[in-house]
Amino acid sequence: MPVRLYLNSVGKSFTMHLQGGTVIPVVENVEFSVEAGECVVLGGPSGAGKSSILKMIYGNYRCDQGQILVNVGDEIINIADAEPRQVLRLRENTIGYVSQFLRTIPRVSAEEVVAEPLVAQGTTEAEGLETARSLLSRLNVPERLWKLPPATFSGGEQQRVNIARGFIAHYPILLLDEPTASLDAANRAVVVRLVEEKKAKGVAMVGILHDEDVRQEIADRIIDVTGFSADVAA
Repeated sequence: MPVRLYLNSVGKSFTMHLQGGTVIPVVENVEFSVEAGECVVLGGPSGAGKSSILKMIYGNYRCDQGQILVNVGDEIINIADAEPRQVLRLRENTIGYVSQFLRTIPRVSAEEVVAEPLVAQGTTEAEGLETARSLLSRLNVPERLWKLPPATFSGGEQQRVNIARGFIAHYPILLLDEPTASLDAANRAVVVRLVEEKKAKGVAMVGILHDEDVRQEIADRIIDVTGFSADVAA
C-alpha cells in the first residue's frame, strides 16, 4: 500500500518566554510512516508528546526540526515548512481531524455543523445533509436535536456531533484525538465501525486512544512515543 504520511527526524520544544526563555524539549527524532488503509496509534504516558505529534501533523504546531511529508496525489508536501495557505488547503481536502471536543457555532443546526466539511469539498447541500443525518442517527443523536444548535446539547451529545463532523468528509489522512473518550459502549462500537470503514477506503490514520479495548480493535500498529522523548534521547 502507498505511504500517505512520513515523519522524518521530527523534533519539538517549547520556549517559555515569560520564564527567562527556558526551553522545554518535548520530542526528537520522531520517525514513522503510515500507509493507506492503516491505523497507527501513538502510545505512552500523559506528557510523552503524543498530542504534540498530532498537532505538528495537523499544522497547529511547527516542528523545530525534521520533515512531515504528506502524499497529495502526485505531489509531496512538507508540512514542516508549508505556508499557512498550504496548511489550510491540506485541512480542506487531505488531512481531517477528529477530536472529543466540539467548537460550537451559534445558531447553526447540528446537521449543518456535521455536513459543512463535506459540502466544502463539493458535495451538494442536500446530499451533505442526508449524509449528516445518517451519521447522527448511527451515533444515536436523537432526531429531535438535528435541527437545533448543538451549543445547548449535553457534553456527550456534542461529542457525538463532533465525531460525525470529523468522519463525514473524504480525507486521505485522518487524525484521531481521543474520539471515544467519555462515550458509552454502544457509541464506542460505532466509532470502531467508522474507523474500519475508513481503513477499507484506504484512509491512513494516526490516533491517540487511551481506551485499551478500542485501541486493540482498531490499531494496526502501536508506536511508543516514549522512545522519542527528548529527555530519553538526551
